[in-house]
Amino acid sequence: MSVVERVAVGAVGPLGRFLALGRVLALGRVLALPVLPVMLALALALTPGAPAGAQPIPGLAGNQTLPDAQAMANRQFVQAMESIKKADQSYDLQEQTKLLLQADKLLSNILVQSPESPLAVQLSTNQFVGDFDYNDFKSRIRSLACNDAQSTGCFLYRIEGLIQPVDYPITAPRWDWLSLAVAHYHLGDKERTKQIIAPFIAAFRRAPPVTDTGRDLFLGRALSLTGEVDMALDITRRINDCSTRIYNLTDISQALIWKGDKGQAGKLVEEAAEYAQANNCAWELGLVAEGFYKAGNEARAHTMFLNTVEEQFSRFKDRKGNCCAPELAVAAGDLGDPNLALGLLRTVQQESPWTIPAVLGRLGARGEMQLATTYAEQVQDTDIKAETFVQLMADALKTGDRKQAEALSGRIDKLLSAGTDPKPLILAQRARADKLLFKDQRWRNTYLAGLSAAERSNSGDTQRKDIAVPMLAALVEIETGTPMLQ
Repeated sequence: MSVVERVAVGAVGPLGRFLALGRVLALGRVLALPVLPVMLALALALTPGAPAGAQPIPGLAGNQTLPDAQAMANRQFVQAMESIKKADQSYDLQEQTKLLLQADKLLSNILVQSPESPLAVQLSTNQFVGDFDYNDFKSRIRSLACNDAQSTGCFLYRIEGLIQPVDYPITAPRWDWLSLAVAHYHLGDKERTKQIIAPFIAAFRRAPPVTDTGRDLFLGRALSLTGEVDMALDITRRINDCSTRIYNLTDISQALIWKGDKGQAGKLVEEAAEYAQANNCAWELGLVAEGFYKAGNEARAHTMFLNTVEEQFSRFKDRKGNCCAPELAVAAGDLGDPNLALGLLRTVQQESPWTIPAVLGRLGARGEMQLATTYAEQVQDTDIKAETFVQLMADALKTGDRKQAEALSGRIDKLLSAGTDPKPLILAQRARADKLLFKDQRWRNTYLAGLSAAERSNSGDTQRKDIAVPMLAALVEIETGTPMLQ
């Protein structure tokens, strides 16, 4: 009896027959046999027709029985492997893409049409089938977007490569991965959005925080920014921590304002105000004040802001501690006297540099362009300085002052020309500036250069963990005109 015959005879039952195919596949590799034709022939030969009286199994497509489902899964898997093999042997990019997409459809059909087959179980749990890694294959499918190196899909794929992998089991949210999900949502790939966020939701449900500050902060924000307002609120209302609860409520409110739903946004700000008062929250009232301002209730916003600042200064004098949260400086940019805003900014900017473009951009929008520009020139961090110049450019263009916008654009060019080190985040801001000034697609060249610089800066032993989220934020704002999150 030949080796192939012994394998066939030894395979008892559907699962045994499937395992036998794996052994034949391995044998074919050793003997240099035409493996795929042999595997296909054996898959058809070893899988019998449904026995008389076999009943359909719930969950299978149509009236399939389990042997039918296994036969179909085996057949589609072999066809998919044949398509991948042809793609690997092709020099033609269009043909290669067509064959890989064909294989992807066949493998997806196994999961949908034959979910109880052993192959479906292996694919859905990312087990190897022979030496085939389904997870790697799906990544290869996503990389097809880079057939056009300047496409938004390719940018997202390459940014994903800059992000450190998720550690399992998940014990805390990852704002870099959740930001990637938000970017996919706003740029059109809602299926990928769910794939990224779902494991974090599952981890939260297994161990929801009670008072652990910030543990779910990023998850609630990500859900609110991807249209899952009800789920974001459900998570938010389980948290008994002033900063996390109020941050989430005001972020959800902001997301609703971007959608044009100011009514619901105003209700959530009211909810945040009631929670703050009931739980003796302090500086968080600055977030509430800004929420009222964005929702259109300016009178209440100003009153709450001034009362909050007065209380914070009073505590500072009594305790000789650090005065004021960074968020109060940002709120002052919208609601306070310019000198107060800059005074608060000086206090917090070293620990929270993100406040610099936020505060100065708000002052520029209020007409304090000269004051904001002069302050920005003194900023030492060139990445933050470039981002601030772009914020001020946007303010100038909104008021029709193109001359001022072009002067600020020139300042960004000076930052790029200084030194020889790669400047990925400055290039990303240069791309934002190009879109603001010209409103065409020339920004893609600049952004591509920034992305390549980011990859170089992340090569070898050098890893910049802070680089992916700013790249994503710039891309989303360029493409949609809306910031990913302020």
